[in-house]
Amino acid sequence: MGWQKTFTLSRRAKGCHLVTDEIVSHIQDGLKDVKHTSAALTINENWDPDVRKDMDMALDKIVPEDLNWLHTDEGPDVSHTKASLLGSTVSAPITDGQLNLGTWQGIYLTEFRHMPHSRRIVATIM
Repeated sequence: MGWQKTFTLSRRAKGCHLVTDEIVSHIQDGLKDVKHTSAALTINENWDPDVRKDMDMALDKIVPEDLNWLHTDEGPDVSHTKASLLGSTVSAPITDGQLNLGTWQGIYLTEFRHMPHSRRIVATIM
């Protein structure tokens, strides 16, 4: 059985708000550790490899590297914006001990950094 808690965040006006500390204060009992990511996981069509190229191209068009990025510790860092758009988690049903994805679906790691990285995955099966 997984750990679950429902809570309400404080009221905020329009904007992008950092709420990590507020969330952690509510879920401290269920935490083991907090992860950081500059990559994303997504489920998409897996038969035609052009889908991967199209996704990469579209994300580069939506979030271009040549914007005036302020966070540049590792070069123009579009990775955090792209990771927020796609998300760092996926949910997939399991049936009879197998992932129950669509006929042409697969799980993708969407790496946004040019330099190769190893990525650690935390899988939770409930």
